Order: sequence, then structure tokens, then C-alpha cells
Amino acid sequence: METKTKGKSGYPRDNGRKMVVIMKKRIGITLLGLLWGSVVLAADDAPTALSNKEAIDLVQTHANYLWTLISAALVFFMQAGFALVETGFTRAKNAVNILMKNLMDFAIGSIVFWAIGFGLMFGVTHTGFFGTTGFFLSDFIPGGDPWVLAFWMFQVVFAATAATIVSGAMAERTKFIGYIIYTAVISALVYPIFGSWAWGGLFHGKGWLESLGFIDFAGSTVVHSIGGWAALAGAIVLGPRIGKYTKDGKVKPILGHNIPLAALGVFILWIGWFGFNPGSTTVADKSIAMIFVNTNLAGAAGCVIAMIVSWIKFGKPDVGMSLNGALAGLVGITAGCANVSPTSSVIIGAIAGVIVVFSVVFFDSIGVDDPVGAVSVHGVCGAFGTLAAGIFNMGGTSVKMIGVQLLGMGVAFLWSFGTSFLLFKAIEATIGLRVSPEEEMEGLDAVEHGGNAYPDFAVSTYRGVEAPHGAGGSSA
Repeated sequence: METKTKGKSGYPRDNGRKMVVIMKKRIGITLLGLLWGSVVLAADDAPTALSNKEAIDLVQTHANYLWTLISAALVFFMQAGFALVETGFTRAKNAVNILMKNLMDFAIGSIVFWAIGFGLMFGVTHTGFFGTTGFFLSDFIPGGDPWVLAFWMFQVVFAATAATIVSGAMAERTKFIGYIIYTAVISALVYPIFGSWAWGGLFHGKGWLESLGFIDFAGSTVVHSIGGWAALAGAIVLGPRIGKYTKDGKVKPILGHNIPLAALGVFILWIGWFGFNPGSTTVADKSIAMIFVNTNLAGAAGCVIAMIVSWIKFGKPDVGMSLNGALAGLVGITAGCANVSPTSSVIIGAIAGVIVVFSVVFFDSIGVDDPVGAVSVHGVCGAFGTLAAGIFNMGGTSVKMIGVQLLGMGVAFLWSFGTSFLLFKAIEATIGLRVSPEEEMEGLDAVEHGGNAYPDFAVSTYRGVEAPHGAGGSSA
């Protein structure tokens, strides 16, 4: 029997020779492949300044898409913040109703903004008053530029914000069916048409206000004041909640049932504002750094000053006023966040913090029952922020600039308050806007939704503890 000796590797010598031959062949093939690759590469055009620019532009475009959509997600998260603020500042027996309204704000708002609102706001216009193209996202063509999709997503969350502002001021006494109608109209018509006047040029339109030089970078007026003035109209048409005023007209506070929820909501809104303001660049570049800083400083200043003012005025540092002070500062800086300095942002936020305290007291004193202070935070402080954007403009100010800002503020009030007042009156005269006194006392959770937000909890009152009943008890 033939025996084959083994080498140091432990394999037969013949097999070792075969492996060496195979390895040589593989190395040869690899070298040929590398040589051929180098020939092909040499045949290609060398990188040029133009090709490098195209590559850089593509990276920038992708970054813009990513930043815009991340910002849209942050602004969408503000819906949760609004829901918690409104729920916490109102009574337990209406918590389900508040959550349903905030849910429908975005769901219904998305559909009507897709169908109607976006086209009115950003479609091609020949008059500067509203767009006439782009309905049902018809600007998007499969295989074409998808920027319209990213831009629509960022804009629809703004539309939902404007509608949500209204629900807070009209809380605890509005019929749900009436609410569904008005939130659809606001998202489809009221908000988009004014938006086309101020922002239409961001896409295909060109509004008459922006042509005059109106400054509202992220929406102190376009979003917040439009929502705030519609909220004022709704609160006036509805009238105050039962028990809000004594027989002699004195204000009787109706306490919110869960301040921790309200505080959490404000923190969520504060986070969302970092998408709301910096995201309005729709560009991932260095400019967002200052907008971030300005946004945060104004919110902080508003919070601190509102606390101090409430402490002086009421004898205690009021948590509700402090929370609304933060929101007031954030609303106030929204118009000028890209064109004022950080120092000016502190001043703007501080003034907004003062304004919101006295505004809340004022509206209470004249019989406008706004459970969450939406009119003061968004309507009044939004108007102030729009004016401040012109006064504190880093590039300098002028009488003309201030005049245009005042014009925009006035037009926003007339448009939003006027159309919303007529809308609420029409709903009141047809299907009805307000629930009955008995339903209001029982709570909207039970009568409108057949629900109870806290079925396993007792209701604490000044008389002690009562067993839960209905939608949480009329004393909640």
C-alpha cells in the first residue's frame, strides 16, 4: 500500500502542491480583475467641480427632507401637549371629551387640509388672496419631485395647531357635532386663506401681505392669532360655563382637575416648539441654531416673569399663570425667531409674560370664559409677537415696517374673528353649539361619549370624598 508523506501542515505533499497551483491561479485572476478595474476607472471622467457640487447638493437636499420631516413630527407631538394642557386645566367629567376633540383636530384637519386647505394656501394664485391649484395633493406626480409631500406634512401639523387652540377656549360646554363642523371649516378655509396671504410664496402662491413685507417667520399671527381670535369668537357665542360667575357678576374660579397633566403638556409643547420655529426654515443649515436659542430664551423669560407678576398680584406664585407664561413667551417669539437677537428674545418673552397675566384677568372680568387662557396666550400674545418682530428686527426697523406688521395683525383679527363668529352663529342657529344645562352639569364625557376618564377613582371635593358617578361627578 502506497503511503504519502505529510508536510508540516499535516496535508499530503501532492495535495499541498495542488493548493499552491490553485492559489497562484486565484491571485492571477485577482490581479487581472484589479487591472481591468483600473482601466475602466481610467476611462471614466475624473471628478469635476460640477459633479462635486451635484453630489453636495444631493446631500443637502436629503438633509433638508430629513430635518423638515423630523420637525413635522415634533410639531405633531404638540397635539399631545395641547390635549394634556386642556385636560388638566378643565374638570375630570370632561376629560374624554377634551381628548376626543384633540384627536379629531388632527384627523379631520388632515383630511380637509389635503383636500382643500393646502391648495387654497399654497396653490398658484393670480390675485394674492387664495390659491387655485394643488387640491388633493395634485401637485405630486409619481416619479417626480416629492418635496411637495414633505412640505405638505410640515404644513398640515400647523393647520391642526390652529384648530386645537379653539377647542381649549370652548371647552366643557360645546356639542361634539358642532365642534366637528367648526374644526373642519377652520382647517379647510379660515386658517389656509389667511395663510395664503402671509405664506403663499413658500410654495406656488404669492400672498398680498407677504408682498408688502409682512414678517411672521413661524406663525405668531398666521397660526396662533388666527386660532386665538377664532377661540374668542367661539367663547363669546357660547357664553360662560355654569358657575363661572356669581349672580352679582363676580368671577368664581373653576379649578382644573389635574395640574400635573397640564404641566406635562406645557413641557411637551415647549419641546414641540423646537420643531415649530427652527423647522420653519425647512432647511438643515446653521441658521437653526439661533432660532433654537431665541425660542428657548423667550419661553423661559415668559415663564419667570409671569410667575413674578402673579406672585405680586395674587400674593402667591401661581402655577397656572407660570405655565401660561411659558407658552406666551413661546408664542411671542414665533414671528421674529429668525430676525431678532437672543437679548431681544428675552425682552419679547418677558413682555409676553406680563401681558398674558393681565389679559387672562381682563377677559375674565368682561365675561369671556376661557378655561385654558387660549385667547390670551395665542391671540393676544401672538399679536404682540408679530409687532415685536418688526420693532426688534436686527436689520433695523422703520415706520413702514411697523405699519405693515400692524396691518397684518388687524387683518388677521378681522378675518378670523369675523368669519368664525358667523360660523359659530350659523351652527348655533341650526344644529346647536352648546349642550343643555343638564348635560353640562353631568359632564360631556357621559352625555356625548358615554365614557368616564376615571372610573375607578373617587371625586374629591371641599366636603370630603364622594363615590364616582356619571362622568366623574358634577363637582369635579
